[in-house]
Amino acid sequence: MSNPGNNLFDLSRGVLDVASQKVTRIEEITRRMKMLAMNALIEAARAGDDGRGFAVVANEVSEISTQVNGITKELRSEIVARVDHLTTTGSAMVREMHGKRLADLSLNMIEIIDRNLYERSCDVRWWATDSAVVDCAVSPTEEVRRHASRRLGVILESYTVYLDLWIADAGGKVIANGRPDRYRHAVGASVADEPWFRQAMATRDGGEFTVGDVARNGKLDDRVVATYATAIRQGGEANGAPVGVLGIFFDWEPQAAAVVQGVRLEDSERERTRCLLLDARHRVIASSDGRGILTESLALKKGAGTMGHYTDAQGRLTGYALTPGYETYKGLGWYGAIVQKP
Repeated sequence: MSNPGNNLFDLSRGVLDVASQKVTRIEEITRRMKMLAMNALIEAARAGDDGRGFAVVANEVSEISTQVNGITKELRSEIVARVDHLTTTGSAMVREMHGKRLADLSLNMIEIIDRNLYERSCDVRWWATDSAVVDCAVSPTEEVRRHASRRLGVILESYTVYLDLWIADAGGKVIANGRPDRYRHAVGASVADEPWFRQAMATRDGGEFTVGDVARNGKLDDRVVATYATAIRQGGEANGAPVGVLGIFFDWEPQAAAVVQGVRLEDSERERTRCLLLDARHRVIASSDGRGILTESLALKKGAGTMGHYTDAQGRLTGYALTPGYETYKGLGWYGAIVQKP
């Protein structure tokens, strides 16, 4: 795909080259005219009185060539100045357009992930009302827990974006999970001090949910997960008393990688461009090059709006956009960002 900015600059340079060539030819012609006028004056002087009229013409030709030479110099200077101005203005316009494009692509990234996570918020609120889940939280006998585990396993077979699903009792002890053979250390673990558990127990009704920071979970082979949770309520009713918590663990890395690596960039841009998802603290939670996840932060120079672009001291162009949320999912203050080297 051709770059309109490069086309504009090529056209500007072409105009300058053509104009310079023509001006140079005019200067050559005026120099020849001046030489002819000087030779004519010499011959007129040799002719004495008979050459006076010819001398007047020669002087006039010399004066005209001097004026033409002055005009060509002014023309060259003005053409160079105006082409420079055109190039500078065009460069600024192209950079503005390109910056807006990166901001739009950033918005598209964060919207895609928001729509994905909206579905996760629906999943956790729905599954928390499943009778097997509710019964397990209310009466966690061995048989009831095995049944709940099998039920969670069935869900996981269909919803492959999750690593595991956990049921925790009201005290924060995990009493069942969907993949007990794979994640043997989940059951019996305490999540009482996890923010997502405490916040889920504090939800007002079945329509609310909580989201933990994207983080590694040691009980899930240290995989990076996005944790969604809500209270399991008495009788599965929206206004029932909390009797436990359902936590679901979204397999973050492959899902987020598909989003940041799927940005529609030109081939010439890919090697010098990083597509990023940032959390509310501007911590990198996904990157198209796989670097800096959970260890790097990007100091966004945000303007007054929810999206924008800027150029830093190294000449890198950054476009960004704040999550707009999706449907009832208000977003978590995350950003999409694209950083591109010059």
